[in-house]
Amino acid sequence: LEDCADAFFTDAWRRVLPELAADARRKTDLLVRHGAVEALAAVSSSIVLEDAGEGRRRIVVDKLQDNTTSATGAGGATFIPTAFGRPHLLVVSAAGWRPVVQYPVAEPGVPQPVSLAVVQQRLEALAHPVRLRLARTIARGPHTTGELAAAWQLSAPEVSRHLAVLRRAGLLTTHRRGRYMLYQLDLAGSARLGTDLLEAVLR
Repeated sequence: LEDCADAFFTDAWRRVLPELAADARRKTDLLVRHGAVEALAAVSSSIVLEDAGEGRRRIVVDKLQDNTTSATGAGGATFIPTAFGRPHLLVVSAAGWRPVVQYPVAEPGVPQPVSLAVVQQRLEALAHPVRLRLARTIARGPHTTGELAAAWQLSAPEVSRHLAVLRRAGLLTTHRRGRYMLYQLDLAGSARLGTDLLEAVLR
């Protein structure tokens, strides 16, 4: 690698170093000023801090494998930003070694990947046949609860329950017209569902 540095890596490293250093400073500042919960949330929406009991906490990374390691005996965990790894969140651990998490830095104008749990919630919301019919209707334009109930011969409370599931999944946009609330499918978020699923699986 050292012999190939000038030919392959030096220019790229010089280009990405300021961005990586700035990201590391932002995460460190968040950790110092606001604590580990906010710092980890800024690293990735797929990382959370949970109470492990007896005054201990554990970092949970939303990956497809089930595995655990201890950072206590290894002197903590190391987080490394990368400009080349999107959307992958890489976790490396071995007995006696400090766990390492490599995460992609945020790219301007590119939405942050959502967690696998959110993708699953959205898929489950759209899997119900009634909600799928409602989603197809409001994809063409905003509708009130009453309009949707009349269009599909449903009761207004039933429509409201289904819309609430879609809203919790982040698939709806709403705006008020007089005393009526209009519901419309969030086309941008829905269009990303395929990408979100792929990124969640790849991560």
